[in-house]
Amino acid sequence: MKPNDSQAIGHWGEKHAGKDLKRRGMKVLGKRVRPGGRDEIDIVAREGDVLVFVEVKTRATETFGRPSDAVDRDKRRVLSRAAVRYLQRLRDPRVSFRFDVVEIVGRMDDGEPEIRHIQNAFQLDRRYLL
Repeated sequence: MKPNDSQAIGHWGEKHAGKDLKRRGMKVLGKRVRPGGRDEIDIVAREGDVLVFVEVKTRATETFGRPSDAVDRDKRRVLSRAAVRYLQRLRDPRVSFRFDVVEIVGRMDDGEPEIRHIQNAFQLDRRYLL
């Protein structure tokens, strides 16, 4: 892939996010998880007894806003749908979970990026509440 290819940049950001989550003591259970085949969760991790669904947003700069600004209502809905499918596969209704966003700001060829971890970035979309 070319260094400017958006998919390559996304994978680069996910790699850094995964390392950061591990550094924080979290266990990464999966990357680019597609429960049900269509919607994707960038990283599924566990922190203690809490399952964490992580959306990674990578940007070269913050000229046009923070990376987490891209996690709009539609994206939250898609992530909620994917999380519900993931949880259904677990068949454990008592599992605690949350949605985090990891912002990666930097360029692939500039070394280490700036990383921000936003815990409890949003709640499960209301349409999926029981």
